[in-house]
Amino acid sequence: MSVDTGTPVLPDGCMDLLWINGKLSVAGPDTHAYHPPAGFPARIAGIRFPPGAAPALLGIPADELRNSRPGLADLWSRSESRHATQLFESASFPTRGLEAIAQWRASSTDPADPILTRIVTELQSGTTTVAALAADLELGPRRLHRLSLAAFGYGPKTLARILRMQRALALARAGIPPAEVAARTGYADQPHFSREIRDFAGIPLSELLRG
Repeated sequence: MSVDTGTPVLPDGCMDLLWINGKLSVAGPDTHAYHPPAGFPARIAGIRFPPGAAPALLGIPADELRNSRPGLADLWSRSESRHATQLFESASFPTRGLEAIAQWRASSTDPADPILTRIVTELQSGTTTVAALAADLELGPRRLHRLSLAAFGYGPKTLARILRMQRALALARAGIPPAEVAARTGYADQPHFSREIRDFAGIPLSELLRG
């Protein structure tokens, strides 16, 4: 995994297991752009979990890790951290070590609730509302919100905004004009799309696309 310290890392609903300068850590779900600090290493090792997958492996609700990057030793017991370190150090290269840790946790913890995949899929499609999704899943708005906080780190409305932003950015980076991107992805207009980008990234769309 490469890190460009001049480019913000935008929210995407995902969480990462990282190895940075000899330390195992976790990147929690972000609600705004993360700007790597000056002097951040040019290369790190990391694996990215899709939205909703990491909390079950980590044993920690996603909202407790929101907008944070704690060390793994601060999240797990001493024995768990020691075993994770042993798995990492016995691997042939860093990414394999991180994968070994994820596989170990997957074998010893309950899997993520399958309903989480449906939540992401439905919100990512942009064809439903949060209220309609709650009704379809027979969860009720409050229960859907609580489930989303624990699994994704934020409520379903924020998750929907983030997924839409990522969908729109993919189109914009493919050369689709911003006005057409806005129309395709459900924004009211191009200014609405631009405001959402600035809210999440902290910089204008034009600057983000140059990065």
